[in-house]
Amino acid sequence: MPTDIDRHEVQRLLGAGAQLVDVMPKAEWDHSHIVGSVHLPLKKLAELAPERLDPSRAVITSCYDSL
Repeated sequence: MPTDIDRHEVQRLLGAGAQLVDVMPKAEWDHSHIVGSVHLPLKKLAELAPERLDPSRAVITSCYDSL
């Protein structure tokens, strides 16, 4: 179930082995992304996630939206 978390919780979860996934479009990813994150564009998330993510580990998603 999706849950909003703050940066402290992100750091705690990453320390516990969570996967950080950035769902920005490629052009935005190329310009700016969180170092160490996995790039899975939102439009391809369902297609790519099974082959790129470990289902036994928590997943944190991130996307910058200027709206």
